[in-house]
Amino acid sequence: MVLRQCDAVITPGVRPARDVPDDSVLPFQVESLDVRGRIVRLGPILDEFLARHDYPKPVSTLLAEAVGLTLLVGTALKFEGRFILQTQGDGPVAMLVVDFETPNKLRACARFDRSAVDTAIRSGHTSAADLLGRGHLAMTIDRGPDMQRYQGLVELDGTSLEAAAHTYFQRSEQIPSFVRLAVAESVTASDGTYRSQWRAGGMLLQFLPESPERRRMADLPPGDTPPDWVPLVHREDDSWVTARTLAETLGSDELVDPSSSPEQLLYHLFHEQGVRVFTPMMVETHCRCSQSRIADMLRSFTADERADMTVDGRITVTCEFCSQSFGFAADAVAT
Repeated sequence: MVLRQCDAVITPGVRPARDVPDDSVLPFQVESLDVRGRIVRLGPILDEFLARHDYPKPVSTLLAEAVGLTLLVGTALKFEGRFILQTQGDGPVAMLVVDFETPNKLRACARFDRSAVDTAIRSGHTSAADLLGRGHLAMTIDRGPDMQRYQGLVELDGTSLEAAAHTYFQRSEQIPSFVRLAVAESVTASDGTYRSQWRAGGMLLQFLPESPERRRMADLPPGDTPPDWVPLVHREDDSWVTARTLAETLGSDELVDPSSSPEQLLYHLFHEQGVRVFTPMMVETHCRCSQSRIADMLRSFTADERADMTVDGRITVTCEFCSQSFGFAADAVAT
């Protein structure tokens, strides 16, 4: 985890100002407990990219959670590159993709079976586990064409994105971690119509003492567990137990409450221990698609494949991320 230049120390007994930055990630550190973390708070940026798609509410909620998780992890990168979160499962939502490009650019999209999602809504089965089904969650770090990619995979077996993230940190990074995600939608009436506004929040807390022995965790069960297998039990460090217990008191409603700033949340959780906050990182939507990129992609297809895409002599491609359409004369993209 990389912390930016220090901005302020939240002093015990002194309440922080009611600054409410949306679409930002706030790094923090509690030195007395050897923990570091980030809080993400999203508002208008969610409305911006969700408005480009006709997603049912449960799909929008799930994608917003994935965006929050991506920013909690991706904003820790200290080099130029990309962090990509992707799910693939056999549920009504076949795929989520969130692409974060350092230092602050974001795009996201979802693929889903509308009929299956409608059925899930009618039956009340709209949790993350219901929508994703069984599959996997992949977190990929891409440092560019000259560097090897790193990818961590976590099984999706009827669990939430929060639970999958905990497994990822335990298995891939072996760092005691706590993740909480929250999403809320508000609907307001205006001039006879209804306007939807989305909010999302999240916290990532990690135990990073100097001594690696202090952050040892219990082993995950092996794939083929014998009947007599007994897991080794490791006593958790007292500092981590304290930090995690305090973080668990954080309510989902607090993470999305526009009247409470991230600084106030941290004061509420850690004012007795002392917490240091760092310069917040603002994020924005940005799609990597362009006329030239799409043209190069079309040229990579065979002539027969391009012929199947051609209607009245033209090929039209719509970007899944931003919904922008690009049109080409078929002969202009012939190899």
